[in-house]
Amino acid sequence: MSRIAYLSALAVLPLVLLSACSTQNGQPQKGTEPVAPNQVVDFGTLYAQNCAACHGSEGRGGASIALANPVYLAIVDENAVHNVVANGVRGTSMPAFAQSAGGLLTDEQINVITSGIFSRWERKGILDGANPPSYAAKTTGDAARGEIAFGTYCASCHGPEGHGGSKGSAIRNDSFLALVSDQGLRTIVITGRPDLRAPDWRGNVAGKPMSDQEITDVVAWLASRRVQSPGQPYSASNSAQHHLSEHLEQ
Repeated sequence: MSRIAYLSALAVLPLVLLSACSTQNGQPQKGTEPVAPNQVVDFGTLYAQNCAACHGSEGRGGASIALANPVYLAIVDENAVHNVVANGVRGTSMPAFAQSAGGLLTDEQINVITSGIFSRWERKGILDGANPPSYAAKTTGDAARGEIAFGTYCASCHGPEGHGGSKGSAIRNDSFLALVSDQGLRTIVITGRPDLRAPDWRGNVAGKPMSDQEITDVVAWLASRRVQSPGQPYSASNSAQHHLSEHLEQ
């Protein structure tokens, strides 16, 4: 080693020693410790870990509705969103995330997700003058009237019986109806699915928005189409008999 290199090494050595001594007993420096899962309060992180798989990485929809839909956020109450995030929706694919309901998130984290959805994706005044229907049904729906309303507003895309068409999916799919609540159906009819190019309640028939009662009736008709054992060509009891008959015939 040359004399110059040797002197340079001696000059650097005190700095290395001082750096090593700046933390006690090998403890990590401040700010380098990993954050415990229940202490994460960044909306982007919480949304990506808990919501994006179903609602899309940017809230634009996926297996479930788009949360970054200003029409949806203008109709739904923030408390309702908070309740769904915290407690889920029984009987559907929406789980409960709050620790008090068996989930993994703290109350603070639920608040961060809920407020973040609105602060990022809400657009004030988007429904000014639109006379929107209520988020929740105010009356009891009539399935017979709902079938007629479906034919008027929905059949052109989803087919006359809701089994799908050239512009829309099979809204009467057994598995779909089994995984979505009545409120979920109402939300879709009102707000549409921008990610699937499905219009909101104003855009099905030009110049003729659906009335609140028509929406309620359509939901009642769709709900009446649910089957007890979705995905099976016969009931659960018949299924057991069917398999027993096959076994006896072998």
